[in-house]
Amino acid sequence: MTPTVRRLRRVLVANRGEIALRVIRTCRALGASVVAIYSDADRGALHVRAADEAVRVGGADPADSYLNIASIVDAARRTGAEGVHPGYGFLSENPAFAEACDQSGLIFVGPPAAALALCGDKAATRRRAAAAGVPVLTGTDPLDDQAALAAAPRLGFPILIKAAAGGGGKGIHLVERSADLPGALRLARGEARTAFGDDRVYLERRLARPRHVEVQIVADGSESVVHLGERDCSIQRRHQKVIEEAPAPGLPPALSGAMRSAAIAAARAVGYRNAGTVEFLVSEEAFFFLEINARLQVEHPVTEMVTAIDLVACQLEVASGGMLPIRQEDVRLRGHAIECRISAEDVEHEFLPWTGRIGDVLLPGGPGVRIDAALAPGMEITRYYDPLLAKLITAGSTREDAIARMSAALREAIVTGVPTTIPFHRWAMAHPAFRSGAYDTQFIDAEWRGRKGPDLHMAALAAAVLAFREDRRVPLLPPQAPAAWTQAARQEGMS
Repeated sequence: MTPTVRRLRRVLVANRGEIALRVIRTCRALGASVVAIYSDADRGALHVRAADEAVRVGGADPADSYLNIASIVDAARRTGAEGVHPGYGFLSENPAFAEACDQSGLIFVGPPAAALALCGDKAATRRRAAAAGVPVLTGTDPLDDQAALAAAPRLGFPILIKAAAGGGGKGIHLVERSADLPGALRLARGEARTAFGDDRVYLERRLARPRHVEVQIVADGSESVVHLGERDCSIQRRHQKVIEEAPAPGLPPALSGAMRSAAIAAARAVGYRNAGTVEFLVSEEAFFFLEINARLQVEHPVTEMVTAIDLVACQLEVASGGMLPIRQEDVRLRGHAIECRISAEDVEHEFLPWTGRIGDVLLPGGPGVRIDAALAPGMEITRYYDPLLAKLITAGSTREDAIARMSAALREAIVTGVPTTIPFHRWAMAHPAFRSGAYDTQFIDAEWRGRKGPDLHMAALAAAVLAFREDRRVPLLPPQAPAAWTQAARQEGMS
């Protein structure tokens, strides 16, 4: 039976910042009007000004606004929106939100509630993937503390404790020896209960220095699933991605082909629909299923740059009841793309998030350069939201071209008023391990954090000298005394 296609003429974007602007632009290009929502802290934000209409949904705290399902659904109904795009973070993977939209006659631009619930249970998703023949790491189902103490020696240390309902790199604890396991279990359960309202945990064997590689998929209601190649997201701090690129460098064709097939199998195993990402850990010639991110990813622009496919447009088409506008044979990866996440963080002090007022802003441009940002002079960076300021994306016909463009773009970029990750990104683009593609998830720990004391500050000074020699502009060097930041207030949990 051919599905009924209901073109969305008015879409409410249930998010803020750069992803809200990103969705607004595609909606406009498709002829749909857009409703924005905002909290008291975002009253004058760029995404509010860019929309056709904007509605206040609550106070600055995310629980009062961007996580307030009743207020957001009410805003959509009052403004005549036909669909709701959740962006990423906040409610994007919340099955209760998808269900509330459905019950109110709104089209949720994302996976169905059942798929969200399944993908949100990482242990259950892992079982489905394994049953579909997808390689998984040796591990357990969710278990109590006594069973965990018995299972850990069989897995072998070091092991990872993972929250069954975890996401965005949260709820993961490394345990090196058996004596540390009881305390780590208490800590992991408490963190999982606070972050996800679910204290179930499971154990998984830890790979020493893997790469983190993910495959972008899109699926429609006719069980058609298409992959759009893979991305390497190995450069991370606190299990949160900092730099991504597509395609993943140096993967043998047989390995990447097998991983893409496994991603499609995993998506089918959970009844997936809309855009999503299947994540894997790669060790030498082997790969292992990690999880399914049931939403648009922060790093989706690198895939768009190498495929020339608008993922938000695909999301809207599928959500409207349409078939996928692309077939597998239509997907052609051309060139290479890199994304640097520019955040308000002090790279000299463990990438500590920072609050304050933005001063000057100069963002780069030119051929092969894309900026996804909602950044303006004078805007306030508060403790309530993730400190991501902008995503700088460059593309070239080769990886070397993309790196050269990124290096030049980072030299052009200026953001004052708060410390940013720009000095780290400048350093990373020049690092031999990054340039060769021979890096893994321990890159920051081994190379950046591994340089203690004066050496660490010298890296920022070296970046300043390089910038001065090449364009006479000195990047902002982060101050030595970090500002206070309440980690518990960070709600977005992006990965």
